[in-house]
Amino acid sequence: MRSFWRGIVIFLFGCAFGTGFGVALGFFLFPFVFPPPTAIEQLAEADRTPLVATGTFIHANPSDPIHYGKGKVSVYERTVFLEPDFEVGPGPAFHVYLMPKRNIRDAAAVKDSMYVDLGGLRAFKGSQRYPIPAGVDLKNYQSVVIWCERFSVLISPADLMAAK
Repeated sequence: MRSFWRGIVIFLFGCAFGTGFGVALGFFLFPFVFPPPTAIEQLAEADRTPLVATGTFIHANPSDPIHYGKGKVSVYERTVFLEPDFEVGPGPAFHVYLMPKRNIRDAAAVKDSMYVDLGGLRAFKGSQRYPIPAGVDLKNYQSVVIWCERFSVLISPADLMAAK
């Protein structure tokens, strides 16, 4: 009789552990299996202020096939606009940051800096616009970064060049 109860306890523990593991794995894999649709946002007339800078997202760590980015970004006086060719590998909790440094190539460079969080990434592909909070002096920011907040991983940086 004792082995019967022992078996029941092991079975229940296995069920609880398996369910917890399955839910956690589901949260991680969900963006890969069911990615959001491609974004097709456009700049509003109010956002078409003078162009301040442009940049191109790069694959910061070529040995990591999951965390990549490509495409162009344009920074206007009041808006950061990810161009239609923008794309990153899917994942959870991506955010768009304005960073004061250039040549950000690893997570430590992001963690060691102050940044402006423009909000969560709405789609892994396509054009998107993110308003810049009032009072942000764009002269102090030299790159735009896609960052995974959940796992503290650098997804893709874009160094900014002043518009001419």
